[in-house]
Amino acid sequence: VSREQKNAAGQKMYIQTKMAEFADELWELMQSPKTHIYMCGLKGMESGMEECFSPLAEKNGMVWKEFAKSMKKAKRYHVEVY
Repeated sequence: VSREQKNAAGQKMYIQTKMAEFADELWELMQSPKTHIYMCGLKGMESGMEECFSPLAEKNGMVWKEFAKSMKKAKRYHVEVY
């Protein structure tokens, strides 16, 4: 993903935009114990993850923050933000 690309609104493309585009597929993948999430970059990306996946977690009877915490505990959710 490059910020030189444009999203549907003609604005700069960010990874959060792509995650939202494929949210259902990504959520399904995250249910597998084989799936690992690696997030590196600006701290604001974490809130983008929450915005993207909270509704899906809720729809599935979960809380995103708790789900992410369980993935971290299982060493499947790796975050390096600044």
